[in-house]
Amino acid sequence: MPRRIDSDICIIGSGITAILTAQRLTELVDSHIVMIEAGGRTTPFRERNQQRRRMLDYDENPWRDDHIEDQTGEGLMYRSMVVGGCAMHWDGATPRFSPEDFRQQSMYGVGTDWPISYDDLEPYYADFERRVGVAGEPGPPEYDPRSGPYPMPPLPLSYNLELLKKWGENAGYPFWTQPWAKATTEEHGRAVCRRCDTCHVCPTGAKYTPDVTLDALIEAGRVTLYDETLVRRLELADGSDRIARAIAVDRNDPSEPLEFRATTFILAAGHAWSPHLLLLSANSRYPAGLANTTGMVGKYMTGHPYMAGVIDLPLKLYPGMFETNSLLSRMHARPGPLDRYVRHDLRIWDVATSRGARLRDDAGRIQFGDDVMKDWRSPARQGTARVRGYYDVVPDKESRLTLDATRSNRWGDPLPKVEFLDAPESQALRQHTHDTMSGIFEHMARVGDGRVLSTNVSYTMEHPGGGCRMGDDPNTSVTDSFGRTHDHDNLFVIGAPTLVSGGCANGTPTFSALSLRSAEEIAAGFSTRG
Repeated sequence: MPRRIDSDICIIGSGITAILTAQRLTELVDSHIVMIEAGGRTTPFRERNQQRRRMLDYDENPWRDDHIEDQTGEGLMYRSMVVGGCAMHWDGATPRFSPEDFRQQSMYGVGTDWPISYDDLEPYYADFERRVGVAGEPGPPEYDPRSGPYPMPPLPLSYNLELLKKWGENAGYPFWTQPWAKATTEEHGRAVCRRCDTCHVCPTGAKYTPDVTLDALIEAGRVTLYDETLVRRLELADGSDRIARAIAVDRNDPSEPLEFRATTFILAAGHAWSPHLLLLSANSRYPAGLANTTGMVGKYMTGHPYMAGVIDLPLKLYPGMFETNSLLSRMHARPGPLDRYVRHDLRIWDVATSRGARLRDDAGRIQFGDDVMKDWRSPARQGTARVRGYYDVVPDKESRLTLDATRSNRWGDPLPKVEFLDAPESQALRQHTHDTMSGIFEHMARVGDGRVLSTNVSYTMEHPGGGCRMGDDPNTSVTDSFGRTHDHDNLFVIGAPTLVSGGCANGTPTFSALSLRSAEEIAAGFSTRG
């Protein structure tokens, strides 16, 4: 007999969307919330400074035990399976999508309109920024529409970025500071960012990581966490389309199966593992998988590629000054009417290409003291900038996640296989997109009396999502705009899987905002807090 664990709300996954959703639910209802995570705990805050040192000295991964070896599928998917999810080691960039991302079809005749608008989501963007403590400056309102300021002022620009900002604006493109989930004041109970430039593992706690929020919920008795517990399938109630239980295994004691029962189930396992679990849960009534009556689970996987360039400029730049920070422009993400569809963001970084401090000079002589400084300053007569744009693509229906019959985990469950595919309209526009962006890079170089040293295109789908896309029509979607599955009224999918398209900005703020919106709809089914 499996060990039974009962709750009102069962959340599968413990990444940023799961944790922020749980936090919002605890503000709205007094319900018993259980959270299940396949991975375990990784490097605690008190050890991150030491692990950062080992990363710098020995190139070690500072995040211990952040992956389950036999839970690796084929294709692009995050390997991290850990309490807190991928946002434990994100850089913390928090740009929003643009209004156009939600209206591709009605504005440009490509892709699919979302079932909600930017205005519907805007209050939840603001709520996300407040919860994680975002530091930023609003851009021009025509390119960066907002209802209010960021919770904290922006990270200060380095001397280099101040010069590069003037250069970008001289090219006719307004730039402003990239927003970050990094504290610039102590109002959120975090240390102020010291610009250590190792944001992958922040040694001071200035960067937001979701484990801090989860630990507070656990300590307050509002959430019960079951980590190192892998959910293998969801099962229906007898004679009903409602989900009755999640069948799981404790990875440390697999001899006794676990059965999690709840009134409402929330699937928050990310773009790969959420559709994967639905497909694994196939049964005689839903032979293609749960929530998959119309065959949409695992379809329309999305993201965005990028094009980048390196530009040599006659600017006196000094390398090594917080190179993680960047300038952002959304002008080309809000281009107005277009003859041919091209939308992208644009960012500028200072890069230290061949400009770092050296122990030996060109003749191989060892340098000391002032000679090191003199040598370091000499390349600063010529500066180098990196420019990059994420560009929007339309996902094809057959951009998909499937179960791979040739690969399985130790329990015999087939693992996911992800294959991304652009829709024909995006494939036809690819060269035009690259030519357009290359033209922008060349224009920026000419304005600055510089030259483009190189360009490169990455077809990797950055910030992937989809697989359980939202929509009003069950024939073309898996969930409604709140993440409630069309087939099962007590099963919600939240986060990246519900994205209709990948936009041209980092996805975390958008799918977190969607999840906060879902939390209010989920809470409506329970008694609100008095």
